[in-house]
Amino acid sequence: MSTTTNILSDLSVEGDVRKASRSSRLKQWTDLDLNLTLHPIRKDIVPLRDDQAIKYAVRNLLLTNFYEKPFNLGVGANLRALLFEPADAITKQTLRKNILRSIKAGEQRVDVIFVNIVDDPDSNSYRILVKFRIKEYDTQEDVEIVLRRLR
Repeated sequence: MSTTTNILSDLSVEGDVRKASRSSRLKQWTDLDLNLTLHPIRKDIVPLRDDQAIKYAVRNLLLTNFYEKPFNLGVGANLRALLFEPADAITKQTLRKNILRSIKAGEQRVDVIFVNIVDDPDSNSYRILVKFRIKEYDTQEDVEIVLRRLR
């Protein structure tokens, strides 16, 4: 007496198999939330995941000055160094150039869509908005940074 069993192969699965195989290949990115928010039940630090981790990495990269990372002296956008320069078009162009250079060199997971820099001379600050596309997830995110002089 022979018994036959039905074995399902990938070809017998209905629907769009390409989407399923693509989503299974996506990497999962994690990063440490420097706000150190605790999980209410486990009392452990909640990590950032996927697109939030990449967004946080871009923000950290932009807030890093030159010479802050040992053995990687050119990493960062060096934005705070330009706060005491005159608030003119040349400084805004230098800020934009530093942002684009640092993201292109330090964060290959994203493509920058645009950078908007608004200076507020009354409060001695710059409001910077960076909109970017995360390549792997094909989503758009933005990071807003307010650079302010403290003196």
